[in-house]
Amino acid sequence: MSNNVRPDSMQRITTRELADAFIAEQVAAVRAQVGDKKVLLALSGGVDSSVVAALLIKAIGKQLVCVHVNHGLMRKGESEDVIKVFGQELDANLVYVDATDRFLDLLAGVSDPEKKRKIIGGEFIKVFDEEAAKLEGIDFLAQGTIYPDILESIKAAESGKPVKSHHNVGGLPDEMAMELVEPVKLLYKDEVRVVGEALGLPHAMVYRQPFPGPGLGVRCLGAITRDRLHALREADAILREEFDKCGLAESVWQYFISVPDMKSVGVRNEKRYEGWPAIIRAVNTKDAMTATIEEIPYAVLHRITQRITAEVEGINRVLYDLTPKPTGTIEWE
Repeated sequence: MSNNVRPDSMQRITTRELADAFIAEQVAAVRAQVGDKKVLLALSGGVDSSVVAALLIKAIGKQLVCVHVNHGLMRKGESEDVIKVFGQELDANLVYVDATDRFLDLLAGVSDPEKKRKIIGGEFIKVFDEEAAKLEGIDFLAQGTIYPDILESIKAAESGKPVKSHHNVGGLPDEMAMELVEPVKLLYKDEVRVVGEALGLPHAMVYRQPFPGPGLGVRCLGAITRDRLHALREADAILREEFDKCGLAESVWQYFISVPDMKSVGVRNEKRYEGWPAIIRAVNTKDAMTATIEEIPYAVLHRITQRITAEVEGINRVLYDLTPKPTGTIEWE
């Protein structure tokens, strides 16, 4: 059986006892795989990579080198938060790389979602290879790959076509120099959270808003431009702020804004004003394989709409996506 296939006999991790057993098993497996070598971790600061970081710190301590790459596609304040939490509070061996211009230059003019994912995934590996070359004894690359990533990327559906590729699965080059370490790759998202709490991570971190590896690159729909990316980042920050205020941040599994590469006619200051639409998506799920739509009170939607259209340059409409998964995926791209 492929080591990328979850055995039918594998028990769902739903309790602290099962999580502790899984952690002990993975700590032993990582130590056996890595030995006395160093591991480079792609640390986005999201749930999956954070849990992997905590697990690897438990297994190999300072042999772990965490690298946070700011690809210019992070949410507002995201990289600053990663530096604060991991570099200061958790005392991780953290390397920060600002590669904003490098990624955005490569993505200029690229509109196909799969090509964008491939570019982002491939460039990540190049960045990690470069960082590894600056260090001694880096033979392993750790990733926060989880089971839905694998299923959607390489497990064929009935049609024989994958749903979509993920930067940490489909975007990896065959000639990659480092061996992969993926301790949670057979877990679903809810199981990763149980393991995270068992590892002692803060509740707020374990239940942090999910964020795709390609970041805002798959939410700035079509070819990415810096002005539309900026508008997306600001609108998304308003959405998250308003969800925090009204308590929805704790009850909605994932919520975000996408901004497509299209404009419509609007009015601002009594003048014709062409702008992009901001599309709100808010879904609930247990395993990321299916998702339902959260019913947002109209008062909240009106407040978000008013703020975005008044505060964010370039956006003149706010829409709400009511499509569950299936038929839609959680992300638009």
